Amino acid sequence: MAGHHHHISSDSGDARVFWAVAVNLVLTAAQVVGGLLSGSLALIADALHNFSDAISLIIAFVARKVARRPVDDKMTFGYGRAEMVSALVNYTTLIVIGFYLVYEAILRFTDPQGIDGKLVLIIAGIALVVDLATAALTYSLSKQSMNIRAAFLHNVADALGSIAVIVAGTLVLLYDWNFVDPLVTLLIAGYILWISFNEVGSVIRILMLGSPPDIDTQSVLKEIRATTGVSSVHQLHLWQMQEHENALDAHIVIEPGEWKNADTIKEIVKRALHERFSISHTTLEIECSAHTCSDPWIIGHRSLQ
Repeated sequence: MAGHHHHISSDSGDARVFWAVAVNLVLTAAQVVGGLLSGSLALIADALHNFSDAISLIIAFVARKVARRPVDDKMTFGYGRAEMVSALVNYTTLIVIGFYLVYEAILRFTDPQGIDGKLVLIIAGIALVVDLATAALTYSLSKQSMNIRAAFLHNVADALGSIAVIVAGTLVLLYDWNFVDPLVTLLIAGYILWISFNEVGSVIRILMLGSPPDIDTQSVLKEIRATTGVSSVHQLHLWQMQEHENALDAHIVIEPGEWKNADTIKEIVKRALHERFSISHTTLEIECSAHTCSDPWIIGHRSLQ
């Protein structure tokens, strides 16, 4: 049985996201200034990378705000899916970054560049502290929201990258092993792509109105059919309105002689679906056995048993 959660965290979580954004923007500004003063292109490049994290957090922050807007006549289901759109944007960005890092690493293997190991260590050390601070601010929220989890994984990827870069910078300083830099980059890119492809499927499933992954559609059909007074069920649609809100609509046919109990049967079905499957939004069309739909598909528009 699926657990029921609130799809939007309390407003108190916004403060954490806000400070995570602020910390990343301050670091970005400091890196740009430091890069201009020192003439370090690497430092400016790292600043731009960190800026992408800040952007992902800003997108997540705005989406949280939009998602809490009340239902209106333009958005009759509300704005909750803004968080899904935000998550998709951030995961897509991570995938693009992952493939770009693979490309850059291959170029470095074919055309090795000299690396200032000391500067790399300093930059990576500062970035690691900021990434860990940002991850700590958003960790608990990431457990409740795909939107925040996407932004959180941006920072986790960066934190792991910073650790790997520190190791690479140390090896460059001690042994002049410049090849370690592109090798580490490939490992980081592999992790980013693996985690992104692993997570983005759930977001796409919700946006495509797929059934909840932890609910077996056939079990739902069986539960409805097993209800006393129900003859059959058809045109069933099961989907996630938002990350933690399951919905269902269906036509149920009342057995002959049970029409007087139709409203009671409908309430029994709704209660059973809520208690067993955490389906909180249920719409049922009641039909008598003598006047059913002329073409009663079982699931959607396909006659699946």
